Amino acid sequence: MRKALIVIDMVKGFFVEGNALYCGPEARKIIPFVKAKLEECEAAGDLIVFVCDNHDPDDKEFAAFPPHCVKGTEETEVVDELKEFAGRHPVLPKRRYSAFFDTTLGGVLQKAKPELVEVVGVCTNICVLFTVEDARNGDYPVRVYAEGVASFDQEAHEFALKQMETVLAVEVVRGS
Repeated sequence: MRKALIVIDMVKGFFVEGNALYCGPEARKIIPFVKAKLEECEAAGDLIVFVCDNHDPDDKEFAAFPPHCVKGTEETEVVDELKEFAGRHPVLPKRRYSAFFDTTLGGVLQKAKPELVEVVGVCTNICVLFTVEDARNGDYPVRVYAEGVASFDQEAHEFALKQMETVLAVEVVRGS
């Protein structure tokens, strides 16, 4: 089965303490799972795409969230634990919640024709949810790994997983 793994916002802006949108120690716990998933997908020859927040200094998103992941800053870099993978696979900058908005992700997936899209990353209730919604709107079957997604808000994280499962018909894998 041809699969694609979309890795969302595994960047220093969300994973390094002290940054405006640091997701906390709970988010850091997904890094080993994401790394194992990347190793598995590489071994299988699956498509892997990193999609990373990368905002202009005056981005309109900053009306809702503090400035974060501004172009040219260290915050836009993939976390050190996953950097080697990002060096071998496409890294697409994004400026909105959905990884499909104003990026080439749709075209990349159209060309690859995956039979299943898998998603890991942060934040479950924001960028993961809206990316998954757009993938489903594109008629892709989607699988999300609960161990591979996180948010700074645990209640919103659980709500988003439930929404994906019950409203978007996403396969949410819980537990190993």
